[in-house]
Amino acid sequence: MAHAGIKSSYSYLWDYLQGCTQARLPAVILLSFVLAVGFLLVILSCALWSNWLPLLVALTFVLAPLPNALFARCGGDDFSTEYDGSGPVDLGRFITASVVVTGFALPLVLAHSEVITRGACVMSIAGGALVYGTILAYSQTFKEESDYE
Repeated sequence: MAHAGIKSSYSYLWDYLQGCTQARLPAVILLSFVLAVGFLLVILSCALWSNWLPLLVALTFVLAPLPNALFARCGGDDFSTEYDGSGPVDLGRFITASVVVTGFALPLVLAHSEVITRGACVMSIAGGALVYGTILAYSQTFKEESDYE
């Protein structure tokens, strides 16, 4: 008798998990495809012109969301009425914006100084934008809803 109760609770949990994953499966497939295309563009911008400096762009776009993720939980107290934001949250947004601007500007500076070619610059910027856009879309798609609001 005890085994029948365990089996039914496991089957209920299994059905629930399958329903959750099937609803988000197309989003995961699309995001993984776009991420792969973004990394492919960045790697091709390095390999086709035998210069591996554009690979730094992929690193900056992968690291860009980290300050937002780290400082997002550092909200202010709910009783203050003067300022809606929080210092640490604003610092995280500022650092993220700085890293994103660096990700777009670095290939432009390298192309202007003729360290990389213009084709590598364009492919690197396009691939980096796809990588960063995928990370943003993934975090928005799978964001947990807060129960406290």
